[in-house]
Amino acid sequence: MTNPHQALSFGAAAAAYDRFRPRYPEAALRWALDRVPAPARLVDLGAGTGILTRGLLALGHQVVPVEPDPGMRAELAAATPGTAALAGSAESVPLPDGTADAVLVGQAYHWFDREPAHAEIARVLRPGGTFAPIWNVRDERVDWVAELTRIAHLGDNAGDVTEKYADFGPGFAAVELGEFAHATTLTPDEVLGMLHTRSSWLTASAADRERIDRGVRGLFASHPDLVGREAVELPYRTLVLRSRRR
Repeated sequence: MTNPHQALSFGAAAAAYDRFRPRYPEAALRWALDRVPAPARLVDLGAGTGILTRGLLALGHQVVPVEPDPGMRAELAAATPGTAALAGSAESVPLPDGTADAVLVGQAYHWFDREPAHAEIARVLRPGGTFAPIWNVRDERVDWVAELTRIAHLGDNAGDVTEKYADFGPGFAAVELGEFAHATTLTPDEVLGMLHTRSSWLTASAADRERIDRGVRGLFASHPDLVGREAVELPYRTLVLRSRRR
């Protein structure tokens, strides 16, 4: 697992994570599963609090969440009645060979140790099964969103996804990219709440946390697109990478 301190920092903010993080557009999930017969047996790997799991359950699929952080597993169970996550990681998935029609990952693929994770995902998938990591990435083509990223030191962006993760190794066919636009409506305080679920904030010093919060409040008090707004539309680009197991 890449940078385990950051990767396992979310459990302390699990309830806020589930409240403030954006959901995934239904169109993005349907595109990810376009070649998967329904209803399917799905694995949500790095399931967190179950945001992706619930989206997949709503489409009528059987979903097995797998998550290493006990705090996140507890929140998933509380927020997703009738569903409990298995303790496990991308590099050690506690499921038999050929269990899944598809493995999906919401916001977590960049934490994986990719080579052993790809081998485990290929093992768990049936031949021809789908692997699809998904990200909600802020749309930094919008000026105030780009400034928010700069202030809060948010490292993820669309270029990272499309340039870094275009190959899943020899066990998988060529990777396809899908992109879907959506937005969430948040008050300024809720934007801060969302930022407080980011690993960069959770692992920062008290002084750095205060500096980020002060900068975000200043952005809402000064940017012409934000001044006086009780709520804003935070735009996202949902990026889906999709490949089939050979």
